[in-house]
Amino acid sequence: MTANEDQEMELEVLRSIYEGDERFKELSPVSFQYRIGENGDPKAFLIEITWPETYPQTAPVISMNAFFNNTISSAIKQSIVDKLIDEVEVNLGTSMTYTLFEYAKDHKESFMENQPVNIMTSVNNSISTGTPDTAPSSKKKEKKEQLTKTQKRKLADKTDHKGELPRGWNWVDVIK
Repeated sequence: MTANEDQEMELEVLRSIYEGDERFKELSPVSFQYRIGENGDPKAFLIEITWPETYPQTAPVISMNAFFNNTISSAIKQSIVDKLIDEVEVNLGTSMTYTLFEYAKDHKESFMENQPVNIMTSVNNSISTGTPDTAPSSKKKEKKEQLTKTQKRKLADKTDHKGELPRGWNWVDVIK
């Protein structure tokens, strides 16, 4: 079998295995992404595998440079890629994309054990990261605007019993 025939067969197998799996994405007939972990999981990551012309006789290109992985430290990304490359060397000459994705799923916890869990919080349009067990002390509670009784009455007179303004309250009278 030629490399192209191997690639076509593996492509069909991948499409049938991952049909309906939203974590799998075929970027092109030789490039695939798979998200390890559920949506919203702080330790989830994305692996991208691209087949060179002579794949599976030569190793596929494994990348973790997707924007999805921007919260993961570069040392952990490199460590995951290194472990996947070790797995590639064992499977060289055979179709291995599925094997690599499954290997990453099985070893997700050990891959990400040193990754701190970051919580993204937005304070005054700036993004800061912190650990979940320590609350940032610089964060201040926002004060609600206090209304006087007359201001509240005027607001209540303009709105219905649900607090919504009536339809057309801001319409402009075009015909005069």
